[in-house]
Amino acid sequence: MILLIVSSILCFQSRADGTGSVYFLDSSTHNYFQSRSSESKSISIPEVGAAVSVLLGFAPPTLSSASSEKLNEVLMPNPFNRPHAVFLLEISGFGDKQLELGSDGDVFSKALNSEITIGDADIQLSDEDELSLISLNEPLPVDMECTDADLTKFASWFGGSYVKNELESLSGELTIPLANDAQLKLDMSKKADRKFITGIIALIHNVERAIQVHEDLVGSVPTPAELLNGRFNGFKAFQEQYGTDDVVQKGAELLVTVISKIYDSLQTTYKGEIVGIVVFTKSPAKEMLNIKLTTRASPRWLEEEKKGSGDAARILIAEVLLVRRTLAWITGIILIIATLMGIWFLMYMPLTRDTLLYSNVKLD
Repeated sequence: MILLIVSSILCFQSRADGTGSVYFLDSSTHNYFQSRSSESKSISIPEVGAAVSVLLGFAPPTLSSASSEKLNEVLMPNPFNRPHAVFLLEISGFGDKQLELGSDGDVFSKALNSEITIGDADIQLSDEDELSLISLNEPLPVDMECTDADLTKFASWFGGSYVKNELESLSGELTIPLANDAQLKLDMSKKADRKFITGIIALIHNVERAIQVHEDLVGSVPTPAELLNGRFNGFKAFQEQYGTDDVVQKGAELLVTVISKIYDSLQTTYKGEIVGIVVFTKSPAKEMLNIKLTTRASPRWLEEEKKGSGDAARILIAEVLLVRRTLAWITGIILIIATLMGIWFLMYMPLTRDTLLYSNVKLD
């Protein structure tokens, strides 16, 4: 289904190694981003991080007026219309000018995109009670490591085939059909090919795990915000292996198709209440967006903890608890005595007529 996608993403990145591109994938049922404009403006990594915070429903860090204006050009202005769920993915190695992303009907063709300056930033988010953070970087578990059966299943997902090697596992030939009757043929005995495909399979597995977590959270009160965060490095080794070969272009098309399928499945599961932010960069060796969780302690206990540490703090807390319990018991005893005295006076009050209550006073 991909004919022309690989044209818009990497045309940004061909200008300099220090730039990349970011794509804001909107919901299938809601508009959380502004409409796509013909002129894309540059955006910084901290501004992308601020956009993630806002989309999750958290307050962004303090921004300059220029950065705030850029966010207004990306996000819809309604603060009550936020998805509270974000699919955030960084893809490294996707940066040579011969790779062109762009496709008819693909999620990237309809996305708001911008050039991005390479850097890093921290995304400050609240504690785990208000946020469900799912990492998409987890390797496959030992009992679920990639097998020939997984490769066969992956190939059938695209209508392709996998011919396994009877002498050695994970060393067969994988064939994936692409647009314009093209085919991508990979030799799984090659390290770069295997890393590329197994990385994609691990990404799919982690997304399926995130979907299961989301289904478990449905109906919970309060419902936490959800961030699916990951980085895909498999394409970098694949590109370094083949250089400017046509197979790299086909690998890029396969990767774009996989992300599109993943995003479509997320849209179905979340019923449109999720957005995607995909960052394409050429060569940074580490994640640019770092998630920082902050915990909020009770102010009373926080004050007590500041007064001391270790044994001294424990003694101080014990003393405070003793004072509070003593005050509570004294207050309770006083209330009980006052109640009993009130009952006694009511029971033994004199039964004489009250001249004021029972008098026939007429007010003129």
